[in-house]
Amino acid sequence: MSNGSLSLPTSANGAKPPFTRPTANFHPSVWGDRFLSYVPTSAVYHFAFSISLAKMLHLHHGYRISSGIFCKFQYQTGKLKESLADDIQGMLSLYEAAELRCHGEDVLEEAHKFSFEQLTKFITTQLSCSHVARVQHSLKQSLRRGLPRLEATYYMSFYEEDPSHDEKLLTFAKLDFNMLQELHLKEVNTLTKWWTKDLNVSTNLPFTRDRIVECYFWILGVYFEPQYSRWITTKAIGLASIIDDLYDAYGTIEELELFTSAIERWDICCLVDLPKYMQLCYKAILDVYEEIEKEMRKQGKVYFMKYAKKEMKRLVQAHMAEARWCHTNHIPTIEEYMEVRGMSAGYSFLITLSFLGMEDTTEEVLIWATNEPIIIAASTTICRIMDDIVGDEFEQQREHVVSSIYCYMKQHKVSRKCAIEELQKLVENAWKDINDACLAPTQVPMTFLLRVVNFARVIDMHYKDEDNYTNARGIMKDHIESLLVKKMFI
Repeated sequence: MSNGSLSLPTSANGAKPPFTRPTANFHPSVWGDRFLSYVPTSAVYHFAFSISLAKMLHLHHGYRISSGIFCKFQYQTGKLKESLADDIQGMLSLYEAAELRCHGEDVLEEAHKFSFEQLTKFITTQLSCSHVARVQHSLKQSLRRGLPRLEATYYMSFYEEDPSHDEKLLTFAKLDFNMLQELHLKEVNTLTKWWTKDLNVSTNLPFTRDRIVECYFWILGVYFEPQYSRWITTKAIGLASIIDDLYDAYGTIEELELFTSAIERWDICCLVDLPKYMQLCYKAILDVYEEIEKEMRKQGKVYFMKYAKKEMKRLVQAHMAEARWCHTNHIPTIEEYMEVRGMSAGYSFLITLSFLGMEDTTEEVLIWATNEPIIIAASTTICRIMDDIVGDEFEQQREHVVSSIYCYMKQHKVSRKCAIEELQKLVENAWKDINDACLAPTQVPMTFLLRVVNFARVIDMHYKDEDNYTNARGIMKDHIESLLVKKMFI
């Protein structure tokens, strides 16, 4: 890791003083060579099987059901009946169903508040009850905002404790999990080789976060099913992570202008204009895009690449705008901030690239995705704000663009605490936008909308209390072990 000092070359007027790069003290990879030594243990095959995780399938699959069906549980005053609190399983189902509330559904707002209060009270007074573990988990991570494959592991453990569980069904689910895990291990092995052997990121780019396993896990959260090509989006998020750190934690304003211009020109000849560390990143981008183009050509969809390139250019342009803000000490309005830093968060870029990993993608879907639909804007809002809230203090320890928190505080003349509370309301409203967008009729097929939902879910799971991507030794490590290290005991 660089110590932050780097001497500029001597000019005709004499030597320039040393300058300090805005480096961050990122910890190294927690995995080392763990996934480089993968050896298959069984044939890879996936049973087209899934366990139903909740009793709200109509809402989950986009059917419009009026929230008025819950009115029978209310008094005339609008308050929910206290007698409902005695049914813990019912309270749990109500809480999970209320997580799918949309804008204007006051009944579900009240139901969510009421069920949360009752379940919280329950776990503090009924410590011996078999429902406690499941209630605690739901309050920490609701089903709607959890990653389906990870939630399946929790559900199986709860289901196994249920005396009425079907042993054959449970065994089948565990076999399915273990067999699909083999495919995932093979994929992460290949991607780790690319990152550590081909790019040698830890040595060649020591200023960046060494997180390829975490990148793969991120995309595994977006789609775990065997028919999807996770390598495209995993390489894309790995590159986006390097670019983020290049702009935020290393590059000078002059170097960043050069890199931005090179991306806009998209020409290997631009390499000669870049510093050595940028040359590696730039060539990696062109190489990965060439690899993706070969795959698109096989599918007769090479014209998809113009959308992928457009999103990469928009990503880098947004990072450059941030760098200029930082260089000039500019403090934008919260609206200006979200427009630029929402784009630099990378979700528009990654969502578009994720669709290239789905064989049923059409050009119409890509046109929709690259024209800022509400659901993608909502997922981006969740990403940007939750990242800011948990990562602001760490980032501001070095030279860094201001966060949404500071922008909101300055613009509205409020305290940090108040700003965070208001920004959290934007996150909740964004989830309502997502829920609204998933109700029929939808703009694009549900299979594509679910990728956007899953991108938001990854953020909800790993940016609640801290930035678990940057600080990957805790919850992120535990979750990766659950899906890529531990097998289901049968």
